[in-house]
Amino acid sequence: MSSEQVSPPQESKETELRRQLGEQIRALQSATEAVDAATADRLGINRTDLHCLDVLTQRESATPSQLGTALGLTTGSVTAMLDRLARLGYLTREPDPNDRRKSVVRATAAIRRGADDLYGPLAEEGAALLERYSLPELELLLDFARRSREIQERQVRRLRDAE
Repeated sequence: MSSEQVSPPQESKETELRRQLGEQIRALQSATEAVDAATADRLGINRTDLHCLDVLTQRESATPSQLGTALGLTTGSVTAMLDRLARLGYLTREPDPNDRRKSVVRATAAIRRGADDLYGPLAEEGAALLERYSLPELELLLDFARRSREIQERQVRRLRDAE
């Protein structure tokens, strides 16, 4: 019997890169959450409120029920959140011109400017980073980002449906 020890098989380069990519995605998610937490702190709001403002700054307007669906909140929670954000001057509520029984919620110009101030430097650095990629690489990154988002959305539905 030989006294030589058999070393474990080396991971393939592809396996190692997949592992590292998974680690980096997890670290990116943590870093993104930290930026959002710091932003919410600067605005004097909680993370759900920040998510609401993010939804509103991506749209022209939304109804409270649309916000509830987007944020996974009950009607009562949406009402309390909108009251807080309106008191802070971050959004407005007005009657829906098509159905006076409903209201329309909009982010104020002040919060849109504030979002630009807080997230603008991040957007600029991100845009500069994307400049280094070729068209095929950008298409690949876009495909990866889209598919990753779709996975996350499916998992949210799975977790909420299990409740």
